[in-house]
Amino acid sequence: MTDTRTHHPIAVIGAGLGGLTLARVLHLNGVEAAVYDLDASPTARPQGGMLDMHEDSGQAALRAAGLHDEFRAAIHAGGEAMRILDKNATVRMEDAGENESRPEISRATLRDILLGSLPEGTVRWGAKVTGARTAGDGRHEVTLADGRTFTADVLIGADGAWSKVRPLVTDTTPVYAGISFVEMHLLDADTRHPRGAAVVGGGILFALAEEKGLLGHRDPDGSLHVYAALRTPADWAVSGAVDFTDTEAARRSLLDHFDGWDESLRSLIGEADGELVARPIHALPPGLRWKRVPGVTLLGDAAHLMSPFAGEGANLAMLDGAELATALVAHPDDTEKALAVYEEALFPRSERSATESAANLSICFAPDAPQSLVDLMNQYRDEVN
Repeated sequence: MTDTRTHHPIAVIGAGLGGLTLARVLHLNGVEAAVYDLDASPTARPQGGMLDMHEDSGQAALRAAGLHDEFRAAIHAGGEAMRILDKNATVRMEDAGENESRPEISRATLRDILLGSLPEGTVRWGAKVTGARTAGDGRHEVTLADGRTFTADVLIGADGAWSKVRPLVTDTTPVYAGISFVEMHLLDADTRHPRGAAVVGGGILFALAEEKGLLGHRDPDGSLHVYAALRTPADWAVSGAVDFTDTEAARRSLLDHFDGWDESLRSLIGEADGELVARPIHALPPGLRWKRVPGVTLLGDAAHLMSPFAGEGANLAMLDGAELATALVAHPDDTEKALAVYEEALFPRSERSATESAANLSICFAPDAPQSLVDLMNQYRDEVN
């Protein structure tokens, strides 16, 4: 059924951290936005692991949203601890993470805080967007998978890597970054997986060598969230080279890639609970810009998808949301001015982070890793001191 009567002054596609931050800051200022999300409910799928919230981006956004106290009450104390290991599980660098300048929080917990701060009904769940177009009257029409449509004066794409709104402003699409992750979980690690728990430690693990790695962190519930990272062809996960529908076959194949690595590290693969999920890493070109399209803009991964090696994705998405809301509130009678102000800051900020992320990916999987990462961390420390 098509319902062309539904119209919103502001519509946000995507109820991720960026879209929710935008809706929250608007709400605080008496402006309501309609948020559409493809998930059937807030709990329809796992929300990922831990996030470190940066003072000048994620935490700044939480302050703008009036939620910094709730965030501080929910952080994972000690989650900033970090270990860098080689393939023999030799510790090459360790940081206890005691300064808590970038406290860790579960992505799911953070999303719940944001959702709980919005009026009931703000998010329209089970609304998968299949396309968007600019209508003749200057409005923008969005089509959903069930055939419904709605229009908006201001349409904001907060819908991630494969955004359906992005084509309204640019034909640029994400490209494969050369690295594929395989995601794994080890539950109740201290009791059931003591070797893995010991090698990961209390926070974040980087075990790197031979242009590949095992990256992990400890979740507040005592589980380990681990990624095996490999340089593979773009279609590796779907080409038949590894059958991820057969967990044990995928596990054996993955263990072959880490032949000769210390058994404590291999145990993160060998003892993983549940399925192994392939996640190829994609990125938009650093420095992506688009010409001002009336009434449309992007935020978060839709605007500047990057690899996770600068730790900026969620932080920037939330800052984008807060700054876009602030601009819209500051220019209530001139949407184009608001969007131009927002994008003027967005473009250089995201270019810096995307460039850093691409460089850090190369550093993590350089032939001399983990020394290359140790050198980078020492450089960061020198800059702080």
